[in-house]
Amino acid sequence: MADAATVRRSRITPERAAELYEAVLDLLREVGYDALTMDAVAARTRSSKATLYRQWGGKAELVARAIRHGKPGHISDVDTGTLRGDFLAVVHREDDCAMEQNSALMRGLAMAVHNNPDLLAAFREQLIEPEMAALRAMVARAVDRGEVAPDNPALPFVVHMMIGAFATRALIDEQPPTQEFLRSYIDAVVLPALGVPTT
Repeated sequence: MADAATVRRSRITPERAAELYEAVLDLLREVGYDALTMDAVAARTRSSKATLYRQWGGKAELVARAIRHGKPGHISDVDTGTLRGDFLAVVHREDDCAMEQNSALMRGLAMAVHNNPDLLAAFREQLIEPEMAALRAMVARAVDRGEVAPDNPALPFVVHMMIGAFATRALIDEQPPTQEFLRSYIDAVVLPALGVPTT
């Protein structure tokens, strides 16, 4: 039997949901999370506020799902046969322009995430936990293939290294992450820490 969330979410077509998510992302870029209201989303999408609440429960869930929808595919689908290939495939899912837009959007949401427990919970469920699990699965496959020693001391920090590259580029260099920067970072930092050749 379908659970209540599935029943609740079955009333809007995937196409209509995609339109709503795009509108939410546009509003986030325009006004930020704190100023974004369900009234504004309803007006922008010609929806009723009641429909939005029935479908998503609230602003935090809607925003987290919109961000998840805006990401290209799932990194759990990546399996090139090598750890370097997997990491580079993840980097190549977005071009530099998309990475810059998404990086700016996530910087704008960073404070809101830390100040809003509902948003943090929704982000953890929709984005953080699935991506961490997928990265850990990539590394586990590399260990199983013998690419990475199972006792390598850098293993617990792979997620931190990968997310850190995205999150700190703008802070330290005042530039968005780019494919070239991330490729260089993976080859200079992540793979050597794991004892994986970069050629």
